[in-house]
Parts: sequence; C-alpha cells; structure tokens
Amino acid sequence: MWRTTLTGWDKKRLRIVLVLFFLALAIPTAILVKQAYSQLKWEAFHRHRLMAEELVTRIDRRYTELLDIESARAFTDYSFLNLAGDPSANFLQRSPLSYFPVKSAIPGSIGYFQIDNEGRFSTPLLPDGDESSKVYGLTDPELAARQQARDRIYQLLSENRLVADIAIKERESRSLTESLDTIKSGALDLDDAADVGQSYRQQPATEQVMAQSGFDKLQTEADTSSPSLQSSSKSLGRIEDLQLENRYQQKLSEGKKKEVSRAKPSEKKDFKRALRKEQNVLPSQSTAIVMAEETPAAPRRDARVSMFESEIDAFEFSALGGGHFVLYRKVWREGQRYIQGLLIEPGPFIDDIIASAFRESAVSLTGNLAVAYQGDVLSVLSNRNNRRYMSSTESLQGSLLLHDRLSTPLGRMELIFSVTSLPAGPGATVITWLSLILLMVLCGGFLLMYRLAVGQITLARQQQDFVSAVSHELKTPLTSIRMYGEMLREGWASEEKRKTYYDFIYDESERLTRLINNVLQLARMTRNDLHAELTHCRVAQLMDTIRSKIESQVERAGFEFNIECKAHVLDQSLQVDADYFVQIIINLVDNAIKFSTKASKQQIDIGCTQLRDGTVQFSVRDYGPGIPQDQMRKIFRLFYRSENELTRETVGTGIGLALVRQLTRAMNGQIDVVNQTPGAEFKISFPTAPQVNTG
Repeated sequence: MWRTTLTGWDKKRLRIVLVLFFLALAIPTAILVKQAYSQLKWEAFHRHRLMAEELVTRIDRRYTELLDIESARAFTDYSFLNLAGDPSANFLQRSPLSYFPVKSAIPGSIGYFQIDNEGRFSTPLLPDGDESSKVYGLTDPELAARQQARDRIYQLLSENRLVADIAIKERESRSLTESLDTIKSGALDLDDAADVGQSYRQQPATEQVMAQSGFDKLQTEADTSSPSLQSSSKSLGRIEDLQLENRYQQKLSEGKKKEVSRAKPSEKKDFKRALRKEQNVLPSQSTAIVMAEETPAAPRRDARVSMFESEIDAFEFSALGGGHFVLYRKVWREGQRYIQGLLIEPGPFIDDIIASAFRESAVSLTGNLAVAYQGDVLSVLSNRNNRRYMSSTESLQGSLLLHDRLSTPLGRMELIFSVTSLPAGPGATVITWLSLILLMVLCGGFLLMYRLAVGQITLARQQQDFVSAVSHELKTPLTSIRMYGEMLREGWASEEKRKTYYDFIYDESERLTRLINNVLQLARMTRNDLHAELTHCRVAQLMDTIRSKIESQVERAGFEFNIECKAHVLDQSLQVDADYFVQIIINLVDNAIKFSTKASKQQIDIGCTQLRDGTVQFSVRDYGPGIPQDQMRKIFRLFYRSENELTRETVGTGIGLALVRQLTRAMNGQIDVVNQTPGAEFKISFPTAPQVNTG
C-alpha cells in the first residue's frame, strides 16, 4: 500500500504532508495541555485568593480589636488627672493615657490629644499648668521629654490646621494664671474661680465649629476621595500606576457575574458603632490645681467636681498631609463638641500588623502586597523569596490576586495582593511530563514515519529503475543472440566467424543466466527465503571453480586475469555454499569489469590469504577509478547506483552488490571494500571449518 500510495511523490511533498499532519495532531494536543495547565493555574490562583481573603479578615479583625480597646476609653481618660473611685473621696490619680513613653494598643502611637470647642489643644502627657508639674512627681528630664512630645503632637496638628492659633492658647493661659493668683490671695473663692473657667468655655456654636473645622475637612476630603498623600514623601505612587495583569480577575468576574477589578476593590461591610453615652466626673481646673498643691501638713479644702454626661461618637480615621495617621472621635459634652484622638506613625502601624501577618502567611511565598490609603500606595511588601527593596509602584509586578479594604473606620485602607509565580502543584508536574513524553512520541513517530516514507519513495524509484535496467539488460543480449542466430541460420557467416559468433552467443547466454539467477536470488531475499546449504569445501576446489567460470569471461572482455593464493591456504577447508560462493565472485568480477573499462590498466586480481584469527579472506581487485568515500556504505544497498540512471555509462541493475552482501552473511561471512591506488578491492572473509576426522 505504501509503495502504491507514494509512487510519484518527492521528499518536498512528503515533508509538507507530514508537517500538516503533525500540526493537525500537535495543535489540538497543545491546546488541551494549555487548557489543563491554565485550569491548574486558575485553581492555584483561587486557592491563593482564598488565603489572601483569610489574611485580610485576620488583619481586619486585629485592627478591630485594637480600635475596640480605644473606643472603650472614657472621656476623662484624655485628661492628665481624673478622680478615682467614689467622687466624694476626692482622690486624684493620673489618667491611663498620661504614661510616658506613650503606652497604647495601637502600633506606632505618637501621643493622645484633645481639642476643645474653641480649638484649644491639650494632651494627657502634661497637666494643664506646667508650673505645677513638679507637684505630680515629674522630674525635670521627664518633664522636658513630655513637653517635647507635646510640641510634636501640636506641630503635626497645627501643620494640618487642626488646632487654633497658638496666640489663643497663650491668652487663655495668661487669664488662667491671673485667676489663680487671685485665688491664692483669697480675693476669689473656688466657686467664683470655676465660674471664670466656665466663662472661657461658653462660646457660640458657630465659633466652636470654626475652631474644629479642620477635622470636618478631613472627613469631607475622605468622602470625596481627594488624594491626601500624593504630595507627601510617604506615598510611593498611585494605585492607578500599578502595572498588574487582570487576566485572573477577569475570569473571576466572568465566573461570579460581578465586576472585580483593580479600580473597584471588593466591598467590605461598613458599620458604624452605636453612639455611646456615659457619666463622667472631673475636678474643675482650679480645684485640680489647688488639690495638687496641698501638702499633708496643710488642711485639705473641699474639692469642687464637675459631673456631666457625654455622648461619644465612633472613631474616624484619616491621613494627614505629612503622611501621619490620625484616629479621632467627636465627644459631645453639655452641647459642646470635643475632639479626642491619637496621632500614629504609618510605618509601625502597617508593619506591626499588616507586614507581620503577611510574612507569616503562605501568600508571601508567591506574591507581593501593596498597602494603600485612599489611592496612595504607602508600602510595598515583597514576597519572602524576593530580597530586593521596593521603593515605588513600578517595582510591583505580576498578576492581581486580590484588592480589598478594611472595615470602618479603616475603610480607606486598601490591600492589593499580587502574585509573581503561582505553583500549580503536583498536577502540573504530571502534565509537564506527559506533555514532554507526548512531544517525544510525536516527534519520534513522525521522524520514523518520514524516514520510512522516504525509504519507500526511494525504494519505489529504485524499483522503477530496476525494472528499466532489467529490461535493458535482457533486451540487449537477446537482441544480440537473435541477430547472430539469424546470421548463422541464413549461412551469412564464414567458417572463421562462426566460432566467434558461437562464443558471443554463449557469453550472452551466460550473462542472461547470471542476471536471471540474481533476480531469482533477489526474490528469495525479499521473501527472507535465502537459505544457504553449507558444506565443507577446500579452498583449492573453490579457486579451481572460480578459474573455470571466470577466466574466459575476463579474457573476452579484454582484461588480464590473475589468481594468487598461497599453498597453505589452499589446504584450508571452509563451510560454505559453493554455488553462492561462485555467484559472489562472479558478481564482484562482473562489477569490476563494468567500472574499469576505461582504466589504463585493465586487470582483475583474485587472491586469498589467511588472517591471524584463522579466517580465510578472498579479494577481488580492479584498477579502475575506485569508489567515492561517501558511497562506501551505500553501494551495498538494494537498487543503489552511484550514477544517475539516465546518464550512466555502465550497465547493471543495482542488485549485484546487495546480493553479494546478503549471500555472504547467509554463509556467516563478512564483506568489506577499500580503495587502492588505483582501483577498489572487495574483501570477503569466511571462518575455517573444523577438521573432520575421516579415520
């Protein structure tokens, strides 16, 4: 079937057909492998996304716990002193927020502050009057450190216009000092002093709003999504600048039928903590100072306390222009609004909770995390396998894994997870190996198919050439035999010519016999039916047979014939098929005559010698042009000819040397060819037969 189908094909057409066939199998297979690998990647992405969502939930829960601690603080905690236990006991103690260095559950805390309705600033780090600080057990170094911390808090607030002008504070301080001097001189009692302090706090509502308008602007800017850190050195860039792929997010959106993109992070459930009311007790300002200055030796005066109800709103969170965070709440006391809060360093605030949780999670092995506030990227955390420092949004690469935000009041804090490499798991390894094996099988199979097809194409052409050659080989001697036979029958030849014509007819008949024998042997060889009948033959007997069969043929061809064999070799016995052996030598001699007809020395040498290993080697040498080096192995192929069939000058079918090799192997021999100077020499070796004991 192959031979019939490939008849008339060439190698170019075969290559085109096989390539198309290969692509027809390889492309669908590659698509299937790619789809399987993509599915594994998608499953790995989904698995890492779930881990990222769980990490966000854990981070959010931790922040919520810390904010609950801050939310539970009383209004009075933001003063330096407050009353402990029963108010009637008049026992003063320091506020829990007055410790220094600042002790807070919130990481990165700079210090607490309070802004009253007139915009006046205070902090629980210091009592209201610096001149009485030593009375509370504050040493000079500690007092200086507390004052420095207070100044920093005030500076950060004033830079963002969150406190009133310092001149107001100085004026009120002078007024309060004059009132204290009056109290000490006895010209004003405690009740009047309390009224004086109260008069400073009773301001119109419009002035109160103006004094705290900076905090209202913070919330307004947050609601309008106005960038707050873009001009700050704390910002590494905008979220819009992140060069992250969204292919997995798009697939996720298609699967869940909702939009999940980098510009619109997944929504968390925002909630507002309920408004809280509490009863508070504070000593009046003048009472606190007087009680602080009392000594055990002096009689203790009755303390005047202030009892009131306060309404505390939920905390709000915002970023300041310098990059710091502020956590603040609004407290309503007797119709007046106070602002209480905490300033926070962004680095520790992010590192102690977000960064630590990220590095402890499995997500950090394959991806990065960008922390942003209101669109401004504050920090970029690289995965644990990447040691380089990321200083801008351009350093963040990969595919977007999750874009989420925290709960209120940290709702504008965004977490952007990206993945640089997704381990597809053991399934990917199996697919990779199967793909490689399949690729090797396909490539190897198609290479084998190509070589087989090329061999069949070559064989088909050689068979066509063989048919043409056999036709020529049969036609030429038959024509000559017919011509000379007619001349002899008609009596046109003289007595002198008749012997020549008879010899010519005999030679052509022998040539036809050899050709027919070769064709018959070829038929047996192609059917694997080439079986030699091995018998013990002496070398001398074989050489005599060769001489009788070949000598006349060589001489009539115009060549000299030379046989040379040493006496001790002639006595050796070989186990060969005599007919096969003679056919081998005849084919080699015939081949030598054909290819050396134009040689300057027309001679055929046949020799035999015994090698060191005991084998007997026969040789047939001519003095023609020899065999090209690149064709040494090809000449023994079936139907192979070194010349083009249309331009060749020699006759032959291309089966002689192939048949010689097969016959030699059938008798357990070996054949080789070497170039001599000049000519070529074929060498055939047969092992000697064991001696037979005839006694």
